[in-house]
Amino acid sequence: METYTAMRHFADSWGLLAMAAFFIGAVVYTLRPGSKKTAREAADIPLKDD
Repeated sequence: METYTAMRHFADSWGLLAMAAFFIGAVVYTLRPGSKKTAREAADIPLKDD
């Protein structure tokens, strides 16, 4: 089997699964109950006078 074909099959199956798991993890991490304070602090960074 050629290298390209093997990599293509891997990306079509496990690569897609890994990207979907990363996306779901990022969404869950962002929408977790304790993230509101962190998001508010990050949103206020441009408005702070240093």
